[in-house]
Amino acid sequence: MLRHFQMLAAYNFWANSQVYDACAALTDAEYREDRGAFFGSIHRTLNHILVADRIWMHRLTGDGTAPTDLGAVLFEDFSDLRTARDAEDVRITNYLGSLTDNALSTTVTYTPVTVPTEVTEPVAPVLAHLFNHQTHHRGQVHAILTSLGKPSVVLDMIAFLRGHGKQWMQV
Repeated sequence: MLRHFQMLAAYNFWANSQVYDACAALTDAEYREDRGAFFGSIHRTLNHILVADRIWMHRLTGDGTAPTDLGAVLFEDFSDLRTARDAEDVRITNYLGSLTDNALSTTVTYTPVTVPTEVTEPVAPVLAHLFNHQTHHRGQVHAILTSLGKPSVVLDMIAFLRGHGKQWMQV
């Protein structure tokens, strides 16, 4: 199971890079326009993904910042946001690289941002959520890009595995 989560971390890093590459070609108006996604614009959605990752990584490691507003805009500048995204993806990848199989069955206790009641959950499902959450919101960014008439971004995991992630295809 640990290898699977490590693969998801590598895929996540790659997929984020694909999305940020596509967004780099947008005008500032396209990037910031409210297109009806849960967080409105691509800008706010990408910020939200980073906010959530920082919250989860703080819960899992005790390190880093943990924003208290899920809609916080951590970075107004796209370049600064991308730099922070890359750093967070390195952090997530390194964290997964430091875990043992036994760590997946330990628990993490935290207080959710949305419900001020302490909960305790196993690490493995928390990691599954972390990666699924990113996929969900990257899909929203992809939909906005498509609605703007931009070329489709290839985010399929199998595309990653056949290209940049070939080492994960080995049994």
